[in-house]
Amino acid sequence: MMQIVDLSEKYLGTYCQCLEEWSDDIKEAGNHKELWYQKMKDKGLRAKLALEDDRVCGMIQYVPAEWAFAQGQDFYFILCIWVHGHKQGIGNQQKKGMGTALLHAAEEDVKALNAKGLAAWGLSLPFWMKASWFKKHGYTKVDKDGMAVLMWKAFTPDAQPPVWIKEKKRPEGTPGKVQVAVFKNGWCPAQNLTFERARRAVAEFGDSVEFTAIDTSERSTYIEWGINDALFIDGKHVRTGPPPTFKKIHKKIAKKVKKL
Repeated sequence: MMQIVDLSEKYLGTYCQCLEEWSDDIKEAGNHKELWYQKMKDKGLRAKLALEDDRVCGMIQYVPAEWAFAQGQDFYFILCIWVHGHKQGIGNQQKKGMGTALLHAAEEDVKALNAKGLAAWGLSLPFWMKASWFKKHGYTKVDKDGMAVLMWKAFTPDAQPPVWIKEKKRPEGTPGKVQVAVFKNGWCPAQNLTFERARRAVAEFGDSVEFTAIDTSERSTYIEWGINDALFIDGKHVRTGPPPTFKKIHKKIAKKVKKL
């Protein structure tokens, strides 16, 4: 029987590994999620889990407006909602209504906190966090930035929809070096994996490559750049969803080093 519960210490390890304890990739992502959680747990972070037979099968996590990746007031922002869909571990748990149950629980929680609405990021393409899925649950599109769609549900008549916080600037490199810059917030193990792979790849090129790590879990830093999680090589954005392999990152850097 499915249960929706608040995150507790009992399930913290599973939560910080996004339900994928079996995954070597998650192990490679380091402890950034745990450090982020310790920073955010007293700053309004909310998380709920979907349990079945005491197994964590799904999760949703959301933060108040002052920590959101969108700008506005009196709302909460869904960082992600995820139901385990892999064959490994506990197996595919999707198509059981867990995602809908998690979303409904979060909405009721946010209303109880007297917030005026709930926002989420969605993708315009039919992959993970589909904007179309949120639309089916009563959310409307209020802003867009590339493939990232800002979805919104108001809970009060006077609620004002948020807008995306967009990129303001990019890192500037040092002449004569290849620059690799990684923005890391910590909330997402997949993005933390990109950070760790880039860091390891850079270490193999010595002084030819300059590595810059930018911690966007510091709100002022995020606002300064308008970038949450990202990888740039010589100022060019490298797509990180899904996370590029170590080999791919290494190859991109090597290509730039050869041109020095």
